[in-house]
Amino acid sequence: MSTAPLFNIEKTYVRDLSLEVPNAPHVFMESEAPEVAIQLQTQAHVIGENVYESVLGVTVTATIGEKNVFLVEVKQAGIFRIENIPQEDLDPILAIACPNILFPFVREVVASAVGRAGFPPVLLAPVNFEAIYQQRLAEAQTQTAEQPATVQ
Repeated sequence: MSTAPLFNIEKTYVRDLSLEVPNAPHVFMESEAPEVAIQLQTQAHVIGENVYESVLGVTVTATIGEKNVFLVEVKQAGIFRIENIPQEDLDPILAIACPNILFPFVREVVASAVGRAGFPPVLLAPVNFEAIYQQRLAEAQTQTAEQPATVQ
């Protein structure tokens, strides 16, 4: 049995895809460019021995004033085999490396879905998942420090 670290991409897939154009066809008559907001979420969980699913969720909302132009929600997922990695290194791999691998796939799905809906494709800018991970760690440490001590 090998003890060498192993990181394999077993499968990538679209886990969920939703596209809404609630104000069609009237929205296509608008001359004003929509304002686009993008939200990202990542999650990972164990699905078997040394096998993990990582999910990168992206929500793209385009609005003109109070009117929704379109809404795209994509959950791009991957199955990863990760073996012989120290436990303290596992969380960063799942929070940084796996989303970095999934990002080009989710970027293409978003651009394609928006284009098929009749709008210019939305091209997601590169994301620094390491910075997001570090920010999440810092927020968790701040919350822990702010917790009142319980006295028994």
